[in-house]
Amino acid sequence: MTPKVRTCLWFADHALEAAGLYVGLLPDSRITAISRYPEGQQMAQPGRVLTVDLILAGTPYQLLNGGPHFSLSEAASISVATEDQAETDRLWTALIADGGAESQCGWLKDRFGLSWQIVPRRAAALMSGPQAGRVWPALMQMRRIDIAALEAAAGEAGPGGH
Repeated sequence: MTPKVRTCLWFADHALEAAGLYVGLLPDSRITAISRYPEGQQMAQPGRVLTVDLILAGTPYQLLNGGPHFSLSEAASISVATEDQAETDRLWTALIADGGAESQCGWLKDRFGLSWQIVPRRAAALMSGPQAGRVWPALMQMRRIDIAALEAAAGEAGPGGH
C-alpha cells in the first residue's frame, strides 16, 4: 500500500544504488517498489529505473531518477537520531565513504549529494538542557558529533555520572 505522505528526493541518476546503501545502514529499512521508464519514453532509456520506493527506519521515501534538471541541496536532509557514539561513527563513516563530504555540527553530504544530519540522542539532550550554553560552542567546532566532548563541555561524566 502506498503511504499517504512520503518524501520524494530527486537524483540525476543512481537512485537504486543510493537506496541500496541507505536500506543497508538503518534497521527497519527496505526497498518496497521499483518502477522503470516505459518503452517510447523520450526522457530516458526504456527499462532504466525511474523511481525507488523505500522505507528508512520505518519512514517512507521515494527516490526519483529525474535527470540533471534539479539538484539535491542542504535545504532538505535526512536527520538520524543515533543511540550512541558507535552508531554515530558507523553511519557517518558509511555515508561519507566514496566521495561524500563532512560539514559541521553533525551534517554531511553522501556521495549522491544527499544531506544528512547524524545526531546522537545524548547530544540532543545536552543541547537542550540547562548546560546548553556550554555545549553549543563545543558543538559548533565539531564535524562528526563527539558525545564525550559534549559531556565534558557540559561538565558531566556521561549518562548517570556527574
